[in-house]
Amino acid sequence: MPPLVRRLPEGSVALVTGASRGIGRAMACALAEAGAHCILVARTVGGLERTDDLIAARHGDAGDRTAQRATLLPMDLTDGAALDLLGPSVMARFGRLDILVHCAATLGVLTPVTHMDVAAWQDCLALNTTAAWRLIRTTAPLLEGAAHGRAVFLTDAHACVPAPFWGMVAASRAAQDALVRTWACEIPATSGLRVNLFDPGIVATRMRRQAMPGGDPAPLPRPEQVARQIVPLCLPGEMRHGQRIVAMPVVQQG
Repeated sequence: MPPLVRRLPEGSVALVTGASRGIGRAMACALAEAGAHCILVARTVGGLERTDDLIAARHGDAGDRTAQRATLLPMDLTDGAALDLLGPSVMARFGRLDILVHCAATLGVLTPVTHMDVAAWQDCLALNTTAAWRLIRTTAPLLEGAAHGRAVFLTDAHACVPAPFWGMVAASRAAQDALVRTWACEIPATSGLRVNLFDPGIVATRMRRQAMPGGDPAPLPRPEQVARQIVPLCLPGEMRHGQRIVAMPVVQQG
């Protein structure tokens, strides 16, 4: 895959959730390639370290801390108290935040609405909805203060189109989307901040394997291909705001 040619302004700082695997990992690598210092957030330390290794290998900065492209931040996004401190912590460490890409999510349990388990329902809402709200609240002051603040929240087609057994994902994502778009409406027209939703479609990720264990991942887009469609939404020249953007189809080479 050819390298990115679009670059972020010098000193840009990006926060990527779900950065231990899948689209989150690919997004962190793509933003680092575009010139950002990436704050990698996920629960799994080993996964974050793997992402960090990939970034370091691509930029040849192993052992050179002056060229460090990533900061690892192991965190459970359902821990509200810890998440509330994220924005102030980023401010104390970096003094800025230019980009937020929220990729972390959970599938929940695929089951009829009438069979939903209370604990599974609450867990799904905690990560897919409440965490997004807390992220908005804790990072908004930094993003609004950036010259070209950009925030992208991954979503799912089920938020708009219902399907049997996908009620947990549908409800939690629809609620997240409403919060994000409402926030976008509240941002003054004079602000440089742009906030959008991005629906990656069906991608070859672990979550997809969990949902459809018998499916063939070969024809599906790879996370790296999807990430390259998200990067433009993080650039200073992106003017779309409050929109739901759907990934363009990717044709896999045989």
